Amino acid sequence: MTEMVYGSMPARAGEPVLPRWWRTIDKWSLSGVMILFGIGLLLGLAASVPLAEKNGLDPFYYVSRQAFFGFMALAAMMFTSMLSPDVVRRLGVIGFLGALVALMLLPVFGTDFGKGAVRWYSLGFASFQPSEFLKPGFVIMAAWLMAAAQEINGPPGRFYSFVLTLIIVTFLALQPDFGQACLVLFAWGVMYFVAGASFMLLTVIGGLVVAGGVVAYDASEHFARRIDGFLSAEIDPRTQIGYATNAIQEGGFFGVGVGEGTVKWSLPDAHTDFIIAVAAEEYGLVLVLVVIALYAAITARSLFRLMRERDPFIRLAGTGLACAFGVQALINMGVAVRLLPAKGMTLPFVSYGGSSVIASGIALGMLLAFTRSRPQGRIEDYLIKRGR
Repeated sequence: MTEMVYGSMPARAGEPVLPRWWRTIDKWSLSGVMILFGIGLLLGLAASVPLAEKNGLDPFYYVSRQAFFGFMALAAMMFTSMLSPDVVRRLGVIGFLGALVALMLLPVFGTDFGKGAVRWYSLGFASFQPSEFLKPGFVIMAAWLMAAAQEINGPPGRFYSFVLTLIIVTFLALQPDFGQACLVLFAWGVMYFVAGASFMLLTVIGGLVVAGGVVAYDASEHFARRIDGFLSAEIDPRTQIGYATNAIQEGGFFGVGVGEGTVKWSLPDAHTDFIIAVAAEEYGLVLVLVVIALYAAITARSLFRLMRERDPFIRLAGTGLACAFGVQALINMGVAVRLLPAKGMTLPFVSYGGSSVIASGIALGMLLAFTRSRPQGRIEDYLIKRGR
């Protein structure tokens, strides 16, 4: 129907799946993800060896696991990016419902692995973090509801998406996992704004978020401790932030040399939350700027391609996925340089973590599927035609 009304671009009948996928995919974003994965393996060789030795494991135990999960993530990304938007939407909704149930059952069956937050299921041979898989599914579900609200006689999808967001944020805060809760709320806010919400309404919601933060500060010792540490004028050199700050300062522009860094021996999360500190110490500001440029390029290119999209669902879902990807990277690196309070959030495709890297692969696969060139043409073609 869309093609009948707005016109279409010629499709190549009978073209095989792989050539069509390669012709329509955003190759620059795909290349950026591959480079990030390679950088993650390079940094894993430096950051995870001390932890493996401390736990009495093979020196490259965590690197080999990161490579295994990474290739699984790339396979999931490739497969998902070949799907049509309708199939991505169906799978995203199903995945969201499954992840939501798993999130709700965490207080009963979950574990904290001694970190003070019940976020994981222990499977014996590995662990599973539902919130990582919830994020891409939530974006798909919220975008579907908001897009449905734009149809004639459509349901109040924006309100439903807001209620759904409150439910998810509540369960995440109970773990507690305020970092993921903020990321989910941010993704919803971006999509809600793109869907046509007024700036005043978003300002009111932002005020409610601040009020919720004040309540969380009074009610959660875990949350209050992190905020107090962030606001403190002095940095305790024996804390993770202290070690990371010193490592970044020691690295300078070109780093102290490959394998010469010391922060990986002091930071327990050097291979996950503070991987960028290892990069800054051993490779210097040069590699850090490359990493920042890659995340910025993938996010910006995706948003520019989505600006040409006519389908409201694709536009909303793609925007939510792209912004969540970019902001997660921003939060991780912001914590390392003490621009943000500690969040316990990984750097997509670079940090070690099975759930994180596989979920990132699925999310980027969805984003690449939404930003592929499709026969229905671009929105400016329709606007030009209407102006004639």
